[in-house]
Amino acid sequence: MIPSKKEWTDALIARHGATLYKQFSSATVAICGLGGLGSNIAVALARVGIGKLLLIDFDRVDITNLHRQQYKANQIGSYKADALVENLLEIAPYTELQAVTAKITEENFARLLKDADIVCEAFDDAECKAMIVNGVLEQLPQCYLVAASGMAGIDTPNTIKTRKVTKRFYLCGDEVSDVANTIGLVAPRVMLCAAHQAHTVLRILAGKYEV
Repeated sequence: MIPSKKEWTDALIARHGATLYKQFSSATVAICGLGGLGSNIAVALARVGIGKLLLIDFDRVDITNLHRQQYKANQIGSYKADALVENLLEIAPYTELQAVTAKITEENFARLLKDADIVCEAFDDAECKAMIVNGVLEQLPQCYLVAASGMAGIDTPNTIKTRKVTKRFYLCGDEVSDVANTIGLVAPRVMLCAAHQAHTVLRILAGKYEV
């Protein structure tokens, strides 16, 4: 049985306290890219009670990605944004979710992200990463940005870290490992980096800006 909205809210307040609940539940977080990083970030933030998640990806669920992404076998072929909304509603039924099936470009990113308090960059492609980082920092002065670099391979998990680059820019990962030079992406290490990103979002919303 799905709990009522009041029961759900009361549980979140009991878990986090009224102040943090208000800070989390009033926030809008955009997640750009819904693969291994983005889908795991979304699950973590939905569970903790973020008020609105803006979920952006143009791609579809693929069998080769299921080992590290938060999708199900019966969702293969579905658009990731739609499939993730479906899954998140089972986890956090009162989170506001907006699915955007589109590729983020230099022409549309400002329009897509204008309402976000925090933007999570979760792309695979280096050029797309650079585009969103530069774009947010230059054109969206109200946004914080939490990006990722380096989580590939089966190296020690202890090299995954969070670094504050500038006042509004945080970078998570080992900043070194590359898919091309390793065995590829392994679920626990990707999830660890995603957890760093999600936790950084929560710290920013809580007013804790240092790492």
